[in-house]
Order: sequence, then structure tokens, then C-alpha cells
Amino acid sequence: MVGLKGKDKEVLSGLKTESRNPRTLDLDLMSVGELLTVMNEEDKNVIEAVKQVLPQVRETVEAVIRALNQGGRLVYAGAGTSGRLGILDAVECLPTFSTTDEVVGIIAGGEKAFVRAQEGAEDSKEEARKDLEQLHVDGRDVVVALSASGRTPYCIGALEYAREAGACCVGLSCNRPAELSAYSDIAIEVDAGPEILTGSTRLKAGTAEKMILNMISTASMVGIGKVYGNLMVDMRATNLKLVERAKRIVSMACGCTEEAAQAALSEADGGIKAAIVMILAGITAKEAKERLEIHKGFVRKCLDGARGRT
Repeated sequence: MVGLKGKDKEVLSGLKTESRNPRTLDLDLMSVGELLTVMNEEDKNVIEAVKQVLPQVRETVEAVIRALNQGGRLVYAGAGTSGRLGILDAVECLPTFSTTDEVVGIIAGGEKAFVRAQEGAEDSKEEARKDLEQLHVDGRDVVVALSASGRTPYCIGALEYAREAGACCVGLSCNRPAELSAYSDIAIEVDAGPEILTGSTRLKAGTAEKMILNMISTASMVGIGKVYGNLMVDMRATNLKLVERAKRIVSMACGCTEEAAQAALSEADGGIKAAIVMILAGITAKEAKERLEIHKGFVRKCLDGARGRT
């Protein structure tokens, strides 16, 4: 097995995510209670670290909203834990916001890497180019490369290709300064400090990445009309639990009984937005759908303060 040499080795050893945490030098001697306490205390640092990069996250969200409004996509690219977190966020957008291919995640090593580590795959820039080529990434898209170290070749290759394709390039790293940032239009460098288990970036770095991805996807979906109040009104009711949730959402939005909500949902072919507009504006399902089309899916813009049947 041949490792890194020269400057690359020096850079890796100098990364915050690879350094030893002075609070946990005796991790193997701690009681379970002591270990859990220090983990919890270290995780609190993640919240403050993420707070420091909110301006860059906001810039990313604004870019994603513009992209989605012009038919583009949010594409996550990463390796290992970072790649899995990107795919997780993308997959969860489907039931939560009824996305189709608007939010996509790719991971070094392909789908099999989601359930079984394919660590060597992260060293290939060419693999990232091939993956993005298959997605036909273009100038309408936003590509977010996720790399805890900030130097993963797969992620750098992804942004190199994305830039050539004219896409907006975002680099999300957990070191500062990060090599990935040189390939980014927007650089998010979140520094949560060294891990309690040296180099295990599935811990604080992964938590920081997950928090930021939650922000990017949720705020972007709010920005394109997928939310009314704090209700997920574009949810896809794909199981019995979500069917019941759909009724509760309409009931809460309209202040009506669940029976009335169910009746409206039936008339609206299960569309939560249309059911809400029907009830609050006092119009038919057909009229509600037409109004939603005119206002690009924003429920609030459809209502004009009107309140109808309950």
C-alpha cells in the first residue's frame, strides 16, 4: 500500500479534521458516561461553526432557487460519509416536497457505495466527470461538492466538470482554507474543530454537513413555493401515515375538520395545495388548480386574504 508523499502528505496531516483533539487524548480510558458527555459538548461546537458560514449558505440557497425556477437542479456530489449525506438529503426531498429529479445526489463508487464503503473511489477525478456527464449537467444547475477534508479528488473533479458545463459551483468543506474552495463560485468552509476520534469525519464534520444540507434543501423548497406557513403542502402521500398527515395539514391550514379536509383532498385528487386553496378561497378544485398554475404553486399568493368554506 502506497500513501501520499511530499506536499500532499504535509497538507493532509495539517488538516483540522485530521488533528488530535486535546480533550479526548484518553478516550479509551473514559467511562461511557464521560465519553458521551464530551461527545455532546463537542457537538455543541458544530452549531456555532455552522452559524459562522450562514452568509455563504444563504448565497447558495439563493443560487439554488434561481436554478430551480429556470428548470435547473441541485446536484450533490461527494465521497464516503459526505456523499451518503448528499444522497440522503436528495432522496428525502421526494416524499417531503414531491420533487422528481430537481434534487440529485451522486457518490464516488456509485450506488453500492451508499451501503458499503468504496473508499478508493474518492481518489478519481475522472469518475466524477463521468457521473456528472451521465446527469447532463449544464448551466442551469447548481453542483454542491461535499468534502470534509476539502481536498477530495472526486469532489474537485466534480467542480472542474461543473464549471466547464457552466453550472454554479459550491464547495462545502470542513477545513479552512480548503483546496476545494479554489474551484468554487461559493465556498462554504465550516470549522468544527478536531474530531473526538481522530480523523473520523462521520462525527462532527458529518453533523455540520447534514445541518447545512438541511438548510439548503429546506430553504430552497420554501423559496419555490413548496411550503405554506410551516406546512409541507407539496408532500407526496405515499403511505398510510402520510395520507393521515395530508388530512392534518389541510385541517391545520384551513381550521377545518379532518372530514372536511378529506372531502377537499378527494375533490383535488389528493393535492394538498389545491385542497387548501379550495377551502380558503371557496372555489372548485378546477379553479384552485388553475390559480396555483398562475401563481407558480405559491398557496399564499392564491388566496388574496379570502376565506371560504369550512
